Amino acid sequence: MLAVPTTFRVRSFSVVSETGPQAKVEMASSSSKIASASLPKSKTGKNPAPQIKRGQRILTEKPFAFVLKSQYRRERCDNCLEATKVLKCSNCRYVSYCHRSCQMQAWGQHKHECPFLKKVYPRTVPDAARMLCRLILRLEHGGDLIRGYYTEHGSRKFRDLMSHYAEIKNDPMRLEHLDSLHAVLSDMMAESPSTVPNKTELMSIYGRLITNGFNILDAEMNSIATAIYLGVSITDHSCQPNAVATFEGNELHIHAIEDMECLDWSKIFISYIDLLNTPEQRRLDLKEHYYFLCVCTKCTDAKESKEMLAALCPNRNCGVGISVDRTNCPRCDAGISPKLRNAFNEAMTLTQHNLQNMKDVAYLDVCKVCLDKQTGVLHPLNVWYVKTLDAAFEAAIEVGKWTDALDYGQRLLPGFRKYHGPWNPLLGLLHMKLGKIQLYEGHAKEALHHLEEAQRILTVTHGRDHRLLTEQLYLLILQARQEAH
Repeated sequence: MLAVPTTFRVRSFSVVSETGPQAKVEMASSSSKIASASLPKSKTGKNPAPQIKRGQRILTEKPFAFVLKSQYRRERCDNCLEATKVLKCSNCRYVSYCHRSCQMQAWGQHKHECPFLKKVYPRTVPDAARMLCRLILRLEHGGDLIRGYYTEHGSRKFRDLMSHYAEIKNDPMRLEHLDSLHAVLSDMMAESPSTVPNKTELMSIYGRLITNGFNILDAEMNSIATAIYLGVSITDHSCQPNAVATFEGNELHIHAIEDMECLDWSKIFISYIDLLNTPEQRRLDLKEHYYFLCVCTKCTDAKESKEMLAALCPNRNCGVGISVDRTNCPRCDAGISPKLRNAFNEAMTLTQHNLQNMKDVAYLDVCKVCLDKQTGVLHPLNVWYVKTLDAAFEAAIEVGKWTDALDYGQRLLPGFRKYHGPWNPLLGLLHMKLGKIQLYEGHAKEALHHLEEAQRILTVTHGRDHRLLTEQLYLLILQARQEAH
């Protein structure tokens, strides 16, 4: 068990907690790193507008506030988020750290929440309630003056983030959620009731959290924590993003996945949501969670929906995607029979029902039943076929069915490439997993192909120095090359 620190000094690489002019200098130099900072100067002595290349890291930022998901608090460090042996804080016994140094780094923020967590222990605090608690305490102790920089001079404070107060006030589900969180906070802070903001102020903090929060992802793209980053909150959404957010510990990196003429944040987009959904579902998700209607070209293109919900032409020599509402295939004129329509509707209904029931855990036998129903009926790029392959791939890995996993993973590649895009971390990780399995199965040449493809993608999305590459991928490539020759 780790004893509670008696002194604490902010390290230069941690989130700045001081206020005033000195804090601004430190934040710009350490907590947010931006692409333009290292540009060569022109003859006039001024920095030219930077030309951004694919794979360039354009922003690195530490969180304003973050919370490890409660399900991981006994197996991950509450500060660096590493999965390792951890020891509890001796006072609250709620959070755990991997080392004394991590506890010291975290103490600047944890010392304020520690007595409140101690009061409710051993009960589990909802993640959203703990995040609100941290934000309240952060703002109470000077956090409202902290800036997150997205360019050398452009910055945002917490109050600059949109709260969507009016929308939340008219959203019954969000109001019910907020009421439950208010009750938890009131219980936690019962001995310091003045710390809990009034309902209006709490709603504005809550609104900024739910519409600006990031899920921090581990190397396998699993969500392990929730965070607010001030600088990167300037970034808007697109279903055709030209940048991607990845993480190393609690630090966020933004990499360009397309060439850009200059560092113009009004033209830099990331995706807020899962892109493996129809335009209608994506727009609904964005409207419900972020209160805006997406009008990107992918969402407004009627062809996109048709492709994602396509049946397979009954003429095996044709192979195009068709709508079962038609009477004939538009390419080969093959007739679309009532039998095909019924088979398509049955496969879609069964798949949607089972995938909904397998949100948390996918079962391989159930996935196989769905895939059997889909074979010869759903087009290989039908989004529900792709989703089923994804679930089957992960389920096969979970139970060690390597031959099945390789089959599903190979069939999954075209769908991932089409819907996630050619420079998406999920596509890179899929190649990496396929390479690892093939290496394990003794297929070194095939493994090397996938691992080198993973390197090509992940170098762009994560950077060459990311630990996913330096500690895992490069070693796998080296092993595959040795075994292939």
